[in-house]
Amino acid sequence: MTDPTRRNRLDEEQSPYLRQHADNPVNWQPWDQQALDSAKERDVPIFLSIGYSACHWCHVMEEESFQDESIASMLNEQFVPIKIDREERPDLDSIYMTICQLVTGGGGWPLSVWLTPDEKPFYVGTYFPPSPRGRVPGFDSLLENIADSWSSTEDRQEIEKRAEQWTTAIEDELESVPDQPGSVSDSVLDTGVQAAVRSADREYGGFGSGQKFPQMGRLRALGRAYEQTGRSVYREIIEETLDAMVNGGLFDHVGGGFHRYTTDRKWVVPHFEKMLYDNAEITRMLLEGYQLTGRTPYAAAASETLEFVKRELTHDEGGFYATLDAQSEGEEGTFYVWTPEQISEAIEDQTAADLFCDRYGITPTGNFENNRTVLTVSTSIEQLSTEYDLPAETIETKLEHARKQVFEAREKRVRPGRDEKVLTGWNGLMISAFAEGALALDESSFESDSAPHSDSTTDFAETARAALSFVREHLWTDSTSDSDSDSDGDGDGGRLWHRYKDGDVTGDGFLSDYAFLGRGALNLYEATGEVEHLNFALDLATSIEREFWDAEERTLYFTPASGETTITRPQELSDQSTPSSTGVAVSLFLALDQFVPHDRFRTIADSVLSTHASTIESDPLRCVSLVLAADEYASGFLELTIAANEIPTQYRERVASTYLPRRLLTVRPPSEDGLNAWLDALDLDEAPPIWAGREAIDDDPTVYLCEGFTCSPPKRDIDDAFAWREQNA
Repeated sequence: MTDPTRRNRLDEEQSPYLRQHADNPVNWQPWDQQALDSAKERDVPIFLSIGYSACHWCHVMEEESFQDESIASMLNEQFVPIKIDREERPDLDSIYMTICQLVTGGGGWPLSVWLTPDEKPFYVGTYFPPSPRGRVPGFDSLLENIADSWSSTEDRQEIEKRAEQWTTAIEDELESVPDQPGSVSDSVLDTGVQAAVRSADREYGGFGSGQKFPQMGRLRALGRAYEQTGRSVYREIIEETLDAMVNGGLFDHVGGGFHRYTTDRKWVVPHFEKMLYDNAEITRMLLEGYQLTGRTPYAAAASETLEFVKRELTHDEGGFYATLDAQSEGEEGTFYVWTPEQISEAIEDQTAADLFCDRYGITPTGNFENNRTVLTVSTSIEQLSTEYDLPAETIETKLEHARKQVFEAREKRVRPGRDEKVLTGWNGLMISAFAEGALALDESSFESDSAPHSDSTTDFAETARAALSFVREHLWTDSTSDSDSDSDGDGDGGRLWHRYKDGDVTGDGFLSDYAFLGRGALNLYEATGEVEHLNFALDLATSIEREFWDAEERTLYFTPASGETTITRPQELSDQSTPSSTGVAVSLFLALDQFVPHDRFRTIADSVLSTHASTIESDPLRCVSLVLAADEYASGFLELTIAANEIPTQYRERVASTYLPRRLLTVRPPSEDGLNAWLDALDLDEAPPIWAGREAIDDDPTVYLCEGFTCSPPKRDIDDAFAWREQNA
């Protein structure tokens, strides 16, 4: 056959990251059967490079090594070089990152792995410079040494022995399940939050004493524990962390949205890429923080972030793009940093320019490279009012006008690159954020006064609808041609693709795609009361049961049963940059159990928690999404059932202002006739208990509140329902 490895084949790919390497002299191959077969036929190792489009050190290694003709020649002649976009293949990234972490104690991207022709790893690292630096070997000499060892009979035997040992280690870490099930204790949430308290940086906010990453799962656990115990330290850590994130350099104070992480303890200098998943999860936590504390800066930052996503990460047809790059004009951060001179040029009023510089810490020396400044909130409005002898309201007005002018000036700069993949799971996360925004921000009464790019009140629910519609149209295949519903669990549900780009879809959906999108659809149903979104969430749960649930092993796997076979079938128990897909799936099953006439969803949730009880108990912070699901399993949801044609304004306002971490908001038609039409749409023979007998009283909107197997009497006034809750607490 013709050897496909004699040329670079990445020009055939849709992934922006892969296409960035299409002009390299390295004969890069996508991960496909042709490339894998070529390694076997040529009997040479695979060099596997995994990264993503916004990865800074991926760009560096490309410029230093993959553009080098001599290094490319060695890769082409002695190896089959394969390039993977980790966002397209999170399964392979998980497999090979696991061995990197086990062997080296760390990880990151670019991930560099050498494999035998049967895909088993035997050498691993991350970024390698072209020449030795300290203890890190040079990439050129490393390639030469590995090629020589592969050619030596004795050394190759050692390589193959190591590959077998490493593959076994990966299987033990990712695929195997405990021999004996257990039970998650009622104290696991407390154990987890105590660990979070110990790791909290009480001086600067966040967790740890080095680089600061968003850790939204930890904050969510702290909030839930505070709601249960009232311990002030839990709320304090939430506020300290959200304040640091909103005021520091992680947040884009000109255009909204959050960067990936900060390189320092004080939340000042970020890595500037903006990831869809970060902006989704941070927004959701800001909304919870707003409901918990009533602090409007959290609501404002959440609103601005949703506006940013609408403006800069939204496909014309409604789906959400994956990433904005950190670089523009070949430099990281150039789009986002400022000097005092640039501010004076952008702002017409010099007093306003001075105010802006003082407010956001823009100085001649700067806090970033070349005397430029990453904007942080450095001076309070009260201090500025005193220093400039102006009323606080005048200061705020001047700053807002100034920020609009800075935003307009920035729009003239060369923009960072955008990765225009639409990833199903990440869209699910963002749909949840917009749906929660539609509830928590209560747009009839709240509108950010600090969004220079907003021309009108945003309909967050409509944005979520459009995104879900996009995914359903382009990335979802119904199991039947004439019915959208398999909610009784007897059908297939349907199938998801993982990625859409320019009309092309690829990749079987992973558990994260189904679980995150299922939660997004459920959240959109809660926000709108539109039954089709609930119906879709039920279809997705049925598909999870079919493709990812293993009844014999009593676990959920990350890859579908009908998908590609790899050296191991991973599970995803831990939270990383995104929540654990297993934890989100378990929570989704528990919520949707309220709407189905069988107990399979709850049985799956119970079984998964039981199977992984020892893992959850041993490191609850690592498995925080599973901890939250276990808390929902033990305590149940706070059920708010609203019987009305639409959610009344008073109800929305109360939900918007009330912190309800285990909330399940369900809407049903006010009359039995209307409910029967819904039951037909859901293919249900009778009303589930959460709706049964809960009709509107005298045709007025009516709310039923249930918690701990106890329900309030029907209430027309939602405040009366919450008063009943407080009396019965």
